[in-house]
Amino acid sequence: MGHKFAELAFTDRVKALQTANGSRRNYARMEDVPDYNDVIGPSEAAFITARDSFYMATVSETGWPYVQHRGGPAGFVKVLDEKTLGFADFTGNRQYVSAGNLSGDDRVSLFFMDYPNKARLKLLGHARLVGLEESDILAKLELPGYRARVERGILITMAGFDWNCPQHITQRYTLAELEKATEGLRQRVAELEARSEEGSAAT
Repeated sequence: MGHKFAELAFTDRVKALQTANGSRRNYARMEDVPDYNDVIGPSEAAFITARDSFYMATVSETGWPYVQHRGGPAGFVKVLDEKTLGFADFTGNRQYVSAGNLSGDDRVSLFFMDYPNKARLKLLGHARLVGLEESDILAKLELPGYRARVERGILITMAGFDWNCPQHITQRYTLAELEKATEGLRQRVAELEARSEEGSAAT
């Protein structure tokens, strides 16, 4: 019962370290309450669908974790319902490490980052590979107009999520974000340059 992400992430060894370092009492309060952070709400859905990338960790049959960056146009990760999200898996370097890992262990950990606002959403779930023959599901994940070959889809059933504090997240901006933020300044510079040229021509 309680915080579903903590229920999965706070193993006995984790709890032992929390006890040793004095944080266990605070985190224990997350347990004896009704379940929460077990469904994707409006805030989580809006955050996920605004992202143009995320990080996904899988586990191999030898026990090694593997983290991969996934990217696409903003909104390429679709929230299909309060428990399910998915995305089209585009052709990459054809190593198939994540896909291979998922064929044996469906557990995944996702990190969604908003660097400008120093926000981070982490999510645990179970993933399923969607073949090209499952056209009805792929149709829900496709991105019309995006020029990339889809090899498969990936559906993730969410088991729990957690929001992290902004501490130590360095603010970073994409080129598109910088252009939007400086649009007014660039317009003003263009206006001043035009006036300067007019003044020079008049003299």
